[in-house]
Amino acid sequence: MNPLKAIIYNCSRATYLTDKRLEGKITFRESIALRIHLYGCAACRLYVKQSAKISEMIGDLLKSQPPQGVRLADDFKVGLQERIDRQINKN
Repeated sequence: MNPLKAIIYNCSRATYLTDKRLEGKITFRESIALRIHLYGCAACRLYVKQSAKISEMIGDLLKSQPPQGVRLADDFKVGLQERIDRQINKN
């Protein structure tokens, strides 16, 4: 398969690179491949937004409640999902 087609049509790779980028461990070449894919894939662009928002919200939660065997309550999970949906639909 053509290397460009492998990048353009590989959502699984794009989601992997998105998560890797959130950790700050993406190479320049991977960054370019991700940008090419995101240019043409609305589903992966949405995944990028969702992942960033989830990471931000988890970071805020961990700052306010240091982990000590913490489990999220079901009502908190529902509220978290609603906040994520509102933020994503804003853009």
